[in-house]
Amino acid sequence: MKKKIVVCTDLGPALSLLTLRDDLDVVVWPHAVDTECPRAWLLENVQGASGLVVCFKERVDGEVIKAAGSGLRAVSTISVGYDHLDLPLLASRNVQVGYTPDVLTDAVADSAVMLALMASRRTNLTTSLVTSNAWPAFQWTPFALSAPQLSTTLFSPKRTVGFLGFGRIAQAVLRRLTLGFGVSDAIYTPRPEAPPQVMRDAELLRGLMPNLHSLRAVDMPTLAADSDFLFVLAPGGEATRHLIDESFLRRMKPTSVLVNNGRGSVVDSTALAKALKEGWIWGAGLDVVEEEPHVGVKHVLPAEQGVREKCVVVPHLGSATHETRAEMARLTVVNVLRGVDGEQMESGLDLGRWQ
Repeated sequence: MKKKIVVCTDLGPALSLLTLRDDLDVVVWPHAVDTECPRAWLLENVQGASGLVVCFKERVDGEVIKAAGSGLRAVSTISVGYDHLDLPLLASRNVQVGYTPDVLTDAVADSAVMLALMASRRTNLTTSLVTSNAWPAFQWTPFALSAPQLSTTLFSPKRTVGFLGFGRIAQAVLRRLTLGFGVSDAIYTPRPEAPPQVMRDAELLRGLMPNLHSLRAVDMPTLAADSDFLFVLAPGGEATRHLIDESFLRRMKPTSVLVNNGRGSVVDSTALAKALKEGWIWGAGLDVVEEEPHVGVKHVLPAEQGVREKCVVVPHLGSATHETRAEMARLTVVNVLRGVDGEQMESGLDLGRWQ
């Protein structure tokens, strides 16, 4: 019998790696290029599947896993996050889980630096002067529209960047900021259960000297108080929900900039709006928002006067480059193929911690 693989999302040219195999029955959501896969379609078509391909929009929970049946061998998601997957249940059923962590590191790191620059220079405000034809009437003065600078200079040689979460993407951001912008000091707060990474940090510091003078782990209050630019790159879930709350934001500098390329749930949107409006921090650049995709004209961040001028929001596009998305799709397909064939995935989660 042919092994059934259900594909809920657009895989581009990588889909041919599945459809060209004669031993597979590949069932694809027919409108994947344009629309999200309806849950009703997923529940109907996943029955009897050996493999399932999803993106972060599709919840693979007990209902889906039960509908698939005992033959499910592999779930592969075209994302680095896996909050949408019921990992304890999948682990209990010995289902392999594939994801795409490493291939999007550079694209997301580029995006984080972009958002830091956009937020610090308040591009919502400055570009509106052009698009609203207000530039001719704007009264220029030497300090008009001036902003905190990301790079160091001879007359301002110290810049501290902070990271909530210090995995692959955070380290890639640090390399860009150190080598390209001369950032001198870095601090980070790791996961509470993470062991000290003394050897890793020493190696990173050694590789980025003489530009980088210090790299150290700190507690949350210190992270808030000392960061000139703070990059949120922590995973989602209840353990990290609203770690960036009102008390944290009140500790930050009025010239500091917050960037979130991790998960929207880590930052309390209401508290952030208040911080921006009342001037606790300078600006924010967000690739992810807790309420996404319902972030529009009525949402407090892009809509409220006194907030939108200081907050840049883009629609979760950190990994959206041609090269990265193509490689993510290829890896997603390879993962599900190896899983249904009984082989180890090229990039699979270690489910031991969920068993």
